[in-house]
Amino acid sequence: MPRLVAIRCALKLTALLTLLIVAARPAHAQTETVLYSFGFDGSYPDGAQPTSSLTPDSAGNFYGTTADGGLWGYGTVFELSPNGGQAWTETVLYSFCPDLTLGCRNGREPLSAVIFDKAGNLYGTAYEGGAYGFGVAFELSPSQTGWTQTVLYNFPGGTGAAYPVNGLIFDPAGNLYGTTYAPGGAQGSVFTLSPAGGGWTGQMIYSMGTNQGTLGGLAIDSAGNIYGVSDTTAFKLSPEGNGSWTPTVLHTFPGAPKDGAGPVGSLVFDKYGNLYGTTWGGGRYSFGTVYELVAGKKGKWAERVLHSFKNAPKDGGLPGAGIIFDQVGNIYGTTRFGGKYQVGSVYELTPVTGKEIYREKVLWSFNTTDGEAPAAGLTLDSAGNLYGTTCCGGPQAQGPFGGVVFEVTP
Repeated sequence: MPRLVAIRCALKLTALLTLLIVAARPAHAQTETVLYSFGFDGSYPDGAQPTSSLTPDSAGNFYGTTADGGLWGYGTVFELSPNGGQAWTETVLYSFCPDLTLGCRNGREPLSAVIFDKAGNLYGTAYEGGAYGFGVAFELSPSQTGWTQTVLYNFPGGTGAAYPVNGLIFDPAGNLYGTTYAPGGAQGSVFTLSPAGGGWTGQMIYSMGTNQGTLGGLAIDSAGNIYGVSDTTAFKLSPEGNGSWTPTVLHTFPGAPKDGAGPVGSLVFDKYGNLYGTTWGGGRYSFGTVYELVAGKKGKWAERVLHSFKNAPKDGGLPGAGIIFDQVGNIYGTTRFGGKYQVGSVYELTPVTGKEIYREKVLWSFNTTDGEAPAAGLTLDSAGNLYGTTCCGGPQAQGPFGGVVFEVTP
């Protein structure tokens, strides 16, 4: 089991709480549909423990990763395709670690989402494995006979980048950017990968400092500035045109009770250029926040907490991923705890007209049978339906494994 699954998935509360949840499963009024439940035969060749968000294509298929399962038990990249009505078909595009005796040279335990390029290739990261054991960035290319995996970069560890945990983003020139975690006193980082001579070269462009890691991803604006979070800050990286970058700390999170602590997920822009994100802890009740960063004069940014989670039956607790917007400005996200059964929720934040506040509503409370502990953010379709994954639970889950792909119709 991947070492970060405990952090990102929060698998179980206690044995007693689990028994209470199983014993009480009343019907829900709102619509949640399990599109796919991992672990159909208990051995998980189809994957297990998805911790990534879903990436759609133009045909309505979804793509994601699982941290466990697959042919060798070290994770997968999968495709989920509609098959008429409520039926969906799952296809494993790639199973990690076919070279176990060589130390999983192609990577193992992917925790990130995948993204497409214009040619239809997929890109992502695997947390461990590779030539040095510290993870890889990879590409999956489609062909008539299946998908071919190529390692683009082996993370070196040491004073370099190690343990990529989140997804990649492209800039207009085709360069990739991502983040790495910092376990055991190492330094979290932002890295860039650039195509060169038929291969790719890697460079660490920002170090977050000793014991400063990140579970968050990145955002990029039209000027090429990159935005992200460390364990304690939100930051901006500005390109200088000579390969160097100038870092600026936008906000430092002091924690409860007036602010969040431990920012997670990727920052998201609204149409005005303000940034939105979540924190794992802190806030009025110490169970995390949704916050906004507003750009002011002379490069100053002001932070506003939009919601503090209570970890209560009618509220979520401990969000592990960022947010998304719909077309009218409502905010949607997931929490790993909270909700009616205390195993996670899908929430909505609606701006109150004429006031600078948001009203929160739990759209769905997971109950283990329909999923548990969503660790990733949501995907929104044109009809307003929300799609996501839970790392655990599901109709076919065996113990702490399993997980589902779900749809919620607000």
